[in-house]
Amino acid sequence: MPHLVILYTPNIDRPTDQGGLNMTALCRLLCDAMLSVRDEQNRQVFPTGGTRVLAYPAAHFAVADGGVAGKAAGKGSDYAFVYMNVRMAKGRSALVHQRVGEALQACVKTHFAEQLAARPIGITVQVDEGHEVFDAKISTLHPLFNPA
Repeated sequence: MPHLVILYTPNIDRPTDQGGLNMTALCRLLCDAMLSVRDEQNRQVFPTGGTRVLAYPAAHFAVADGGVAGKAAGKGSDYAFVYMNVRMAKGRSALVHQRVGEALQACVKTHFAEQLAARPIGITVQVDEGHEVFDAKISTLHPLFNPA
């Protein structure tokens, strides 16, 4: 943990010259942003081996009015939407939650700048902290970053 899951309309999965976005690059940038967040004692908040970002295009979708208002406003009818949800284990401070959200938001604003300027698109960045009722981890990743 933490895990950042991105759900997005498949019209984002186009070449950049057709209004699309490189989602693999976005995942790397978001992961790096998460790893850069520090707590009040200037310690890395998230373990390197446990930080994951996954992105999934929606198989089916509908956004707003289907493009009517965008077309009427001369902004196009090709609406897009991106939902990003970070889920982290319980116990971090409100300041850490804020820092995580702000780091991701800054990354998103930069990476989506052309999209935001060129087309109707909605982007949500959400940070959740949960109380796990069962939490098992099986990993050969962590030892790479925490040598004995």
